[in-house]
Amino acid sequence: MLGIMTSTGSVATSGTGMPGSASLRSQLAAVASVAGLRQVNGLLPANRAGIWAGRGLIAAVMAAFGPPLPGTRVTAVRSGGLRGEWVRAAGVEHGDRAIYYIHGSGYVVCSARTHRGLASRLSKVTGLPVLLVDYRLAPEHPFPAAADDVAAGYRWLLEHGYRAGDLVIGGDSAGGHLALDLVLDNARTGAPQPAGVFMFSPLLDLTLTLAEQQDRRRPDPMAPARAGRRLVELYTRGQSPASPRLRLAIPRGAALPPLFVQASAEEMLCGDARHLRDMAVAAGVRCELELWPGRIHVFQALPLLVPEAGPALRRAADFVRSALRNASVREQVS
Repeated sequence: MLGIMTSTGSVATSGTGMPGSASLRSQLAAVASVAGLRQVNGLLPANRAGIWAGRGLIAAVMAAFGPPLPGTRVTAVRSGGLRGEWVRAAGVEHGDRAIYYIHGSGYVVCSARTHRGLASRLSKVTGLPVLLVDYRLAPEHPFPAAADDVAAGYRWLLEHGYRAGDLVIGGDSAGGHLALDLVLDNARTGAPQPAGVFMFSPLLDLTLTLAEQQDRRRPDPMAPARAGRRLVELYTRGQSPASPRLRLAIPRGAALPPLFVQASAEEMLCGDARHLRDMAVAAGVRCELELWPGRIHVFQALPLLVPEAGPALRRAADFVRSALRNASVREQVS
């Protein structure tokens, strides 16, 4: 299924600028990945050696198929509770607006370094600097280390001159869960909210039950659902699955910023993306869901493998510009 799911639950499949089917290159990549990368990830043990190998494997894939753009400038940030880096595409300078980006990969595998390429492309299409938070990883640092680091990074931006309405938060996979946790916590505590939140292939169900259901229908090219569950359990060990910081729920009337979600229509986490949209709509929160043809997880990070990455990022950039513009209008009215 392909379409845009809006805050009203309607579906638009024409005139959206989205392709009607996956490109041949994307289809071939998915088939090859099922036979290769999926099998390797499924066999890696959840011990020190397996985690080391998994981190190296994903870093190699990201570097090969989504390297930083030429001329990208990277500036390390080490300040208080924040560890991360500013990423700016060629010609992009620091200003009073920015993107705060939270990487994914099961709280265990990736880093700011693996996501520089994606951040550089986001910077180019939006014209904004991107702060990549390099949160602590499991199993060395289990829950709530990652969530605490993400919150610390957001506070750091506010303390260093950025207004909440001049920030847009982004995240992929587990980074989507961390992004939603952050804005839910803001709503609970009365902290100022960013202008908007965009997510690529967000992980919402940390038991991976929804992912397993989808994986049985059609194997995910990146990894079997059981492999993803093993990673997540390294982060959530010792915690109740019902913890409100892990099983996230959007209460009705929650003061959340608008959400924008993209996922592949047949990937393992497409059910999570739909679940997020449904929760948001039921709570009265604006949420746009785009399901793109294909089944590559976080395809936006792999432009040399999936041609649809470029158009998808441009649509995300449209959301960023709209969210910032609407936040500015609301501030002027108030």
